[in-house]
Amino acid sequence: MQSLEGLDELYEQIVLDHYRNPRHSDLLTSPAVDIEVNNPFCGDEIRLQLKTGDDGRVSAVSVAGRGCAISQSSGSLLTELVHGKDAAGLHGTVTLVRRLMKGDPVSEAEMDALGDLSALSGVRKFPVRIKCALLAWSALEEAAEKLEQGAK
Repeated sequence: MQSLEGLDELYEQIVLDHYRNPRHSDLLTSPAVDIEVNNPFCGDEIRLQLKTGDDGRVSAVSVAGRGCAISQSSGSLLTELVHGKDAAGLHGTVTLVRRLMKGDPVSEAEMDALGDLSALSGVRKFPVRIKCALLAWSALEEAAEKLEQGAK
C-alpha cells in the first residue's frame, strides 16, 4: 500500500500533467453548446463546448481557458468523463464532483467512476481553491441545462 505522501505525489503529478498537457482543448466547429465562465475573484476562465449525436449524448468535448493549475486541470479532467453522457448523465457527474469537493461521502464505486478526477479531492483542504476546481463543472451544469432545452 502506498503511503499518504506517495498518494499526494501521484495526485500532484496528475494535476500538473493535465495542466501542462490539457486534453481536448481544441475548439470545436459547430458545437451544440458553447459556454464561457470565469471566476472574477482570480481571473480563471473556461470555455466549454459540446457536440452531441442524434441520441443526445456527448460525441465531442472541448475545454479551453486560462488560469491556475487547478481550474485548468479540472477542465481537462472533465473532458475525459463526459463523452457518451446525455444531459441527465452530465447532471449526475456534476453532482458527484460537487459532493467530492464539499467532502460529502463518496462511495468507492463513485470514486472509481471519477477516475483521475479523484486527484482533485485534496483541493477541499483549501476552501478558497474549491471554486477553481468547480469552474469547468459550473460550465458543464449550464451546458447540460441547454442540452435539455434542445439548444443546437
